[in-house]
Formats: sequence, C-alpha cells, structure tokens
Amino acid sequence: MPQVLEFADVVVRRNARNIVDHVDWTVTDDQRWVVLGPNGAGKTTVLQLAATLLHPTSGTVTVLDEQLGRTDVFELRPRIGFASSAMAKRVPPEETVLDVVLTAAFSVLGRWNEEYETIDERRARRVLGEWKLDQLAERTFGTLSDGEQKRVQIARAVMTDPELLLLDEPTASLDLGAREELLGLLGGYAQAPTTPAMVMVTHHVEEIPLGFTHVLLLRDGGVVAAGPIDETLTAQNLSDTFGMPIALSSDGGRFAARATNGS
Repeated sequence: MPQVLEFADVVVRRNARNIVDHVDWTVTDDQRWVVLGPNGAGKTTVLQLAATLLHPTSGTVTVLDEQLGRTDVFELRPRIGFASSAMAKRVPPEETVLDVVLTAAFSVLGRWNEEYETIDERRARRVLGEWKLDQLAERTFGTLSDGEQKRVQIARAVMTDPELLLLDEPTASLDLGAREELLGLLGGYAQAPTTPAMVMVTHHVEEIPLGFTHVLLLRDGGVVAAGPIDETLTAQNLSDTFGMPIALSSDGGRFAARATNGS
C-alpha cells in the first residue's frame, strides 16, 4: 500500500532535550493509527510534524510523498485534515457551524470575503449530516457543548476529502455519553472503505474507536512499540510505556486498562 507518512530517525530537540527521540515510523493509506503515551511522551509533537506545523531538528519527515523542508507546506496542508483543541480556540465563537465547516475549502478560520460555490455548501451540509450536526448548522460555534464542538472540528477536517486525517485527543474532556457518541461515529468512519489514513492521539485505551488497526506507543519521545493493534497493544507494552504494571482487557473490539499491584 502507498505510504502517506514516514518518519526516518526523526529528532525534535527543545531546551537541550529530545522531545521526539530518533523515531522511525511509517503509515500507509489503509491504516488507522492510535498514538498512546503519558504526558510529555511526544504525542502531540509527532502529530504536529505529521500536520506540517513543525519541522524536525534532524531526520526526515515525508508527508504524502513530500519531504518537510523541501516542499511548500502551504500547498501540502489542504491535503491533510487536522482537528485539535488548539485549533478550536482559533475559531471565532460567533461563526456559524456551517461556516466553520465550509471555510475548510479555503483553509481559513473565520469567513471573510471568500466566494463559495453551491457544490461547496452541499458538501458541507452533507458532512454535517454524517456527523449528526445538521440540526446545528445555523448555531454559532461558541454556543455549542464540548462534544458538539469536537464533532464540528472533525467535520471541518474531513470537509476537503483529505488524504491523511489527524486527530489530537478528540474525546478529551467529554462526558461518558458524548465520548461514546463520538467514538461510535469515529468507529463507523474508520471502517468505511473510502476513509483516508488516520492518526489519532489519546491518553486512554478506552478511547480507541473500533476500526483502528495499528498503535504507536511512546515514552520520553521514543518508540516503545509500534505495529498492528492486536499484536502490539499488550499489557507488557502498556506497562513499559506508562512505567507501572497495567492490566489490559478487551470486549467487542474495545479496550480497558487499569493499574495492578504488580503481583
């Protein structure tokens, strides 16, 4: 399968510390990756590299066959869907939900003087329907609940039919009901045959949707393990990643983890 993302001996160094430490990693277009690790493991930095928002200190990052540092990232970014809480903070709170999604066509946040075609609005409304947001199209972004805002961010990220979809903790801060609703939608999307390659960062195995195929486990900027989720997401690898004994269970394709006393 074609590669959409490749890290080769990638280092990101800040304040005399490697926050990404000699990482090798490859994502192909038929894979759905979850990135797990404790706070400070380098998860968000890895996602920022993949989103072309950051360049490595050393090593090479290749995104959609373009090497960072040797390509125009402003031409590359429209091919990448990216949703994060940091991006949500930049959305004007008075912007309507429809316009938040629609402006993805021009890779801007906040509608200004752009002119959109009828086909753009039709697609935006279809995407809103797919993410159960069609009834909120005329609501302003600032009046939405956390769960609704998360879904709007993802709808915006998929609006342009990206070749790579990146999600930074999409279920963080959600209550149980909102989390499960979003995970159900993400699971359905991940399993669709036309879905692009996906990379999702999370802290918790409970937040891994159905349909995700691979896992990257990070600790202190380095790779603990990476590979197919059924082989790589093990109690031992989780224990090594989080630095404590962890028990892992699964039920119907969903996972749960808890600390043990080591006995």
